[in-house]
Amino acid sequence: MADTSYDVIVLGSGPGGYVAAIRCAQLGLKTAIVERESLGGICLNWGCIPTKALLRSAEIKHYMDHAKDYGLKVAGAIEADLDAVVKRSRGVAKQLNSGVTGLMKKNKIAVHMGEGTLTGPTSLTVKGEKGEEKLSAKHVIVATGARARDLPFAKADGERIWTYRAAMTPKEMPTKLLVIGSGAIGIEFASFYNDMGADVTVVEMLDRIVPVEDKDVSAFLQKSLTKQGMTIMTGAGVEGIETGPKGVTAKIKDAKGKITETEFSHCIVAIGIVPNTENIGLEKLAEMDRGFIQIDPYGRTKSKGLWAIGDCTPGPWLAHKASHEGVTCAEAIAQELGNKDVHPHPLDRSSIPGCTYCHPQVASVGLTEEKAKEAGHDVKAGTFPFIGNGKAIALGEAEGFIKTVFDAKTGELLGAHMVGAEVTELIQGYTVGKTLETTEEELMNTVFPHPTLSEMMHESVLAAYGRALHI
Repeated sequence: MADTSYDVIVLGSGPGGYVAAIRCAQLGLKTAIVERESLGGICLNWGCIPTKALLRSAEIKHYMDHAKDYGLKVAGAIEADLDAVVKRSRGVAKQLNSGVTGLMKKNKIAVHMGEGTLTGPTSLTVKGEKGEEKLSAKHVIVATGARARDLPFAKADGERIWTYRAAMTPKEMPTKLLVIGSGAIGIEFASFYNDMGADVTVVEMLDRIVPVEDKDVSAFLQKSLTKQGMTIMTGAGVEGIETGPKGVTAKIKDAKGKITETEFSHCIVAIGIVPNTENIGLEKLAEMDRGFIQIDPYGRTKSKGLWAIGDCTPGPWLAHKASHEGVTCAEAIAQELGNKDVHPHPLDRSSIPGCTYCHPQVASVGLTEEKAKEAGHDVKAGTFPFIGNGKAIALGEAEGFIKTVFDAKTGELLGAHMVGAEVTELIQGYTVGKTLETTEEELMNTVFPHPTLSEMMHESVLAAYGRALHI
């Protein structure tokens, strides 16, 4: 049994873990990473990236289906080759996995493939193909991520009841698809399969879809998806599911309490996540809440030398949040080990953007108008529609709007909320603004290029103060 010592060992190689390892190595720390499956974790291999590859294929199909709207003719019907679409998505994932492998080599990070189990705050064993290794370090970062939550009455079987993994590598194209849950994962898959030709029904137990978003965004998105042919049921729940050789039968209770049985070819379960924190030796080492590791703003647990980041800690459960935590944690460790040149900054949760890559896209940062009022702010909010933007009209993407929320007394930018084409790229402008603690005055006096979709951001700010120019 080998005994190897490091400055830092990272357990898990997702976007939090591998970024933490790279930053530790950049700071001169002898670093190792432990991974039981594939470098890059869920995000690169089964989550963020491959799903965007799928959605890109669906987006292109959507445009081809509407070619005549752009003055183009397409000979014959557009057909989706699902196997080829999935193959492309898996190829993208493989390329990025190889990229992370290269980054580990470049930064001289030791990679131990296998199942890691903590034996103390700063020690662990790894069981892999080479047998069992015993590792120790001055500090250990737990970055084990999370997995999809199952229904209490029906577990995903990969055949008829899917979580995100099976939904990304389907054996067949769903004809009639039930999606349970309307968060980002549920709505993205609903949008993908709807564009690919499936008959899609979304069931959400709360009173609106994408419930963490601004109410106006939720309402607009529901209207748009319904117009595209989806059936959206809010305030509803699935009471039971039975599988058969040809599909699933779901008992659905609607908002009025009426229960009906409906048959579907497949079902996607997207009702949240479960942290991967069981059976890895954490029981006596960290304070836990519903399975999530409790940490301070820098990632410290209650045990000296043991840290945690990413989806195994309290939310929001987003890849970019995990990566940011990874950098903060690495720098805090380096500081503890005597590096006086690093000054880690704790994560500001109010400035974490959220993105949903459905069609149309949704993006946001900060407080919604409703939450801002609940927090006691005197609010000024401005909305500008895509139909008032020349670039949006030229692109044939005149659906959507941008809303900005300010504190009326101080001019502080409290939040921004968008729905429409490419808003997942636009939101970072507001995120930078919030990080720089900008006010409406700086945003009003910023010159935005023309013609761009970003001009709507400027107009939305102006609208909050009754100064919109193009509507």
